[in-house]
Amino acid sequence: MRHLLVGLAAIVAATPTAAAAQRFWKTTYLPYAYYRSADGFWLAGYAMLYSPVGFREQPEPHRAWVQLRTGLSTEGSYVVVGDVQVPAWWDGWRIAVTLLARRDNRLRYFGVGNETVFDGDSATATRPFFYQTSRATQRARLTVQRRLVGPLRALVGAVLERTDFRELPGESLFRRDLASGGIDPGTVPFADAVLRAGLVLDTRDHEIDPHRGVLAEGLYSSGRGYTRTTGAARVWVRPAQRFWIAARAAGERMTGDPPLAALLTMETSDEPFAAVGGHRSLRGYYDARFVGPGKLLATLEARYAVIWKPTIFELKVGGFYDVGRVFGPGESFRVTTARLHAAWGGEVGARLQRNTLFVLSTGFGDEGWQLMVDTRWAF
Repeated sequence: MRHLLVGLAAIVAATPTAAAAQRFWKTTYLPYAYYRSADGFWLAGYAMLYSPVGFREQPEPHRAWVQLRTGLSTEGSYVVVGDVQVPAWWDGWRIAVTLLARRDNRLRYFGVGNETVFDGDSATATRPFFYQTSRATQRARLTVQRRLVGPLRALVGAVLERTDFRELPGESLFRRDLASGGIDPGTVPFADAVLRAGLVLDTRDHEIDPHRGVLAEGLYSSGRGYTRTTGAARVWVRPAQRFWIAARAAGERMTGDPPLAALLTMETSDEPFAAVGGHRSLRGYYDARFVGPGKLLATLEARYAVIWKPTIFELKVGGFYDVGRVFGPGESFRVTTARLHAAWGGEVGARLQRNTLFVLSTGFGDEGWQLMVDTRWAF
């Protein structure tokens, strides 16, 4: 594996600019384990070959890196990610290439629309997977960004993706919708080819663990039979040395005939995330609990550093309040406070040195609670 990482890094390093700068590479490895309410215990780890930025303070965690991440859960879910990121090697340019193979073997499915019902009595001993299905995804994603002026960047990208769903044993809502045509059988599996473009305004002081700044995005993408327009603004302020407030507002509108595979995610300049529901969108609910071609999200968070040793170790505790909803087929996207779903909870985040972050959060909503672990904040 080390030879593979070195070989990929050599592709980045083999430029006159890199050679003149005499930049060097380091390696790091980390195995870890965790538990998630959605799919049980996970054994995971990553290996990374990276070129550090040195002692100067800058938003990018490294000049460039090549990373392999893997994980396997007790419920049959798995993820393998190969990631090449070049955010600060060439002045004004950012390049990212990500290869992903993933199976969510206990993905919840409740139907499409903002008012779908979760009845705990429907999942019984004879049909334990009534609200579940298995989703497998293979994705290749390329993103190129170029600085236009100051903190404003232009983005272009492309995605090749294949998504398939597998029915779990017994009766399920997914099986019903597939048989009735509620889910188009012609989109299972679904092979997608997406072109992306947009603008990104980024003034964050640190990209993994921001203490202050703004990240605003306007994105447009065109897939097979549908389009997607996404707008989001995130802000971090620091009224006291150990205290931060973070807020987010985001919306997305899809047109055409988007398949279920595309409806389950929301776009960003970085990588898509499950919405609406889950650690990145509406905590306290399962991933993609509410599904629709229109999505609306807002979040307010407060974080406090219990341990504050910048660049060495930071331990933060915080609380959050999330709201979100979807707009089903035939509904027009709009900014509204009507029929919003809400969740609240707490989180603990530990940052080691500059660039290793683990976040444990617990969210509570109308349908119960969720325990979530990630290597990044919700936003």
